[in-house]
Amino acid sequence: FSSAAAVVRAQVQQEPSVETPEGTAVSISCSHPNMRSAEYVQWYRQFPGRGPERLEFIHKGFKELRDPPGRLSVAEDRRSSSLWLQHPRLSDAATYYCARG
Repeated sequence: FSSAAAVVRAQVQQEPSVETPEGTAVSISCSHPNMRSAEYVQWYRQFPGRGPERLEFIHKGFKELRDPPGRLSVAEDRRSSSLWLQHPRLSDAATYYCARG
């Protein structure tokens, strides 16, 4: 891969995968240690065979999510964030991404 891609990849870090039984809450973490003051944390999900869709973006604090039901939160120091899914269903199975911007 190109060096530019390597730089972009270094901006956020996520665990490779998370599994949970249907209906059991799960939290997905993201680390972004070098956030600039004006940047937002953005979370996306991507279903197999489809393009990514933005779930929500947040500067700090937390936001409730309607679909999928849950909460997006950013740590006080803005070095990490998490996506908490309250009652994940089989239909919520997807790849979830965080990004800075």
